[in-house]
This record gives sequence, C-alpha cells and structure tokens, in this order.
Amino acid sequence: MAQQRRVALITGSGRNIGRAVALGLAEDGFDVVINGASDRAACEAVARQAQALGASALVVMGDVGNREDATRLAREAMGMSGRVDALVNNAAIRPHGPFLDIAEETWRRVLAVDMEAAIWLTQACLPGMLAQGWGRIVNVTGMNAIQGHAGHAAVSVAKHAVWGLTKSLAKEFAAQGITVNAVSPGPTAQDEDGTADTEATRRRQATIARIPTGRLGTPMEIAAVVRTMVSDAGAFINGQMVQVNGGTQT
Repeated sequence: MAQQRRVALITGSGRNIGRAVALGLAEDGFDVVINGASDRAACEAVARQAQALGASALVVMGDVGNREDATRLAREAMGMSGRVDALVNNAAIRPHGPFLDIAEETWRRVLAVDMEAAIWLTQACLPGMLAQGWGRIVNVTGMNAIQGHAGHAAVSVAKHAVWGLTKSLAKEFAAQGITVNAVSPGPTAQDEDGTADTEATRRRQATIARIPTGRLGTPMEIAAVVRTMVSDAGAFINGQMVQVNGGTQT
C-alpha cells in the first residue's frame, strides 16, 4: 500500500515567500493547502503549479486575522487527510508609521494577523499531530522579531511574541515528535520588485547597500530553510530561529 502523503498548510501562500514554500513542499512530496486573504486568482495559480509537481492542492481563501476564518481554514485543510502534518505560519501585514501615531485599530489588526493567527492555527492543528506522533510547525518571523525596527513597533511586538510562542511550544511538544521553529527572512525580493517607481528603486538600493552579500534574498532561499525544518532530516532542529538575511545586522 502506498504511503499516505503528508499535508502542509501554508498561510499567505499566494505570492512571495509563502508561494515559494508551498511549491517547495509540493516538490518534496507534500500535498499543500494554499491560503490567501483576497487574491484567489494568485492562489489558484500556485495550486496549479503545485499540481504540476505531482501534489494535490487545495485553495482555501480566508483572513487568518479573523478567528472564524482561521478555524475554518484549519478545518478545511484537515479535510484533505484528517490532519495537517506541517503548518507554516507565514501570513503577515507590516504597516509602517511613527509609534505615537499607531491607532488602536492598527495595533489590534497587526496583532491578530501577525501573532494571534499563529496561535489559533497551531491550536487547531496540534491535536492531529499529537495523535500521530509527528508534526512540524514553522513560524515566519523576520528581523523585527530579533532587532525591532523604528516605525514598525506593532510588527516588532507581534513577531517577538511569535518567537516566544515558538520557543515555548518547542519545549512542550518535542517529546511527542513535534518540532517548532522560526525562520527570520532578511530583505527579500518581492513580486513587485520590477516596478519602475523611482522612490521604490531608491529604497531598494539603500537596502541592498546594507547587505554584506550585496543583493536581496530570494523567496526560494527562504523556502529552502523551511523545507529542511519540515523534513524528516530536520527532526533534530527544534526551538530555533534561523536568520536568512545575507549577513544583515541592522
């Protein structure tokens, strides 16, 4: 009898890092659940690419910053095989602005999408992992989680909290065959990088000047680390945050 394929749920996987992770895991033999908040066409395109790699792919649209949507996402993902084997909490928003100008609504929204969604989805997916004695959880954090950034107080708070969640769960569930890790991407090329906007180009060049490798990272380079953490070969990686940033320090 053929071994049942494992299922990976990747939030925010219609583009950029989430898309690269979904396609990488599809290539590694996972069936994948693609999620986005609004761009169904992008998510369906990723699903088709995953299917071309031999994976089953399910698109579940929903705003993970809404608890009902997050719970529904987990439920529909588990409908593929009765469980989610690997959860990659990637979805995030990153509003920029002075600390004193951050409205309460913005605080609540950032904390919901960037932090609480990881809690809700992990709570939903963990029982199935525990039942089989195997599971992988990867939280995509970013440099905000380590260093903090001026103008990104809300995101930094949320991502610091996710790093704390990662370390706590890694200790609590390791003995049951579940690893929990974080990946911290540095400056990474995004889908919009082809823009001709002069100000965007200036900001990109200033960012690259701070990176020792002299270039932006690629989504596939971030995904490579996630793929290792999720694999059987990554079973001894637990409670870690791997920085993938070309040596960037600030």
